[in-house]
Amino acid sequence: MDKPIYKRVAIKLSGEALMGDQGFGISPDMIKFVAGEIRSVVELGVQVGIIVGGGNIFRGIAASSYGMDRTSADHMGMLATVINSLALQDALEKQGVQTRVQTAISMHEVAEPYIMRRANRHLERGRVVIFGAGTGNPYFTTDTAAVLRGQEIHAEILLKATKVDGVYDADPVKNQAARMVKQISYMKVLEKQLKVMDMTAISLAMDNHLPLAVFKLKDPGNIARVVCGENVGTLINE
Repeated sequence: MDKPIYKRVAIKLSGEALMGDQGFGISPDMIKFVAGEIRSVVELGVQVGIIVGGGNIFRGIAASSYGMDRTSADHMGMLATVINSLALQDALEKQGVQTRVQTAISMHEVAEPYIMRRANRHLERGRVVIFGAGTGNPYFTTDTAAVLRGQEIHAEILLKATKVDGVYDADPVKNQAARMVKQISYMKVLEKQLKVMDMTAISLAMDNHLPLAVFKLKDPGNIARVVCGENVGTLINE
């Protein structure tokens, strides 16, 4: 593997990514695979912060569309991200990677509360920090939480490891002529309303000049390739 071009990265993992081929929950094989991919990056000497979604267990927006109060639904979604965070911590530590889970909602028995300075200290000491419970606020997605945490830990890039191989210039489900783009500006993503991340997250990344890499998680070695500067997936920047 080539030398990494980043010293510190933030990785956004969707809850759906942890399902594997299941329709729900956490796939033991998939979470083991993800842990191995992250370990390969840590072994390159890169400091890693991870923001985990909860859509494999509970999605607040979907529940609110069925009549549940949005605030209650989003709090349930935040708790789902903590379940995923603890599962990922276990998988990483089984592979010899030191980790800490920090949550935006205090739950001292299972995780540290999110404290920015403490998170940065863990990263400096080579520990992987997993951020659970989103921002701790309803109406904000884990995409927005990922950009926020990425900024707070001074990550040089946010990696969005997802189910698709990059960003398309139109919805590939609705438009068969849609093609994947290798590089695109934040403004183009906002103008075309491309569903790569929610608009709040893209705007926050643009305002703070945080580049975003979108790529397929299931392809072995992809996270390390992006960290080493290979042209994988799509890069969103200025």
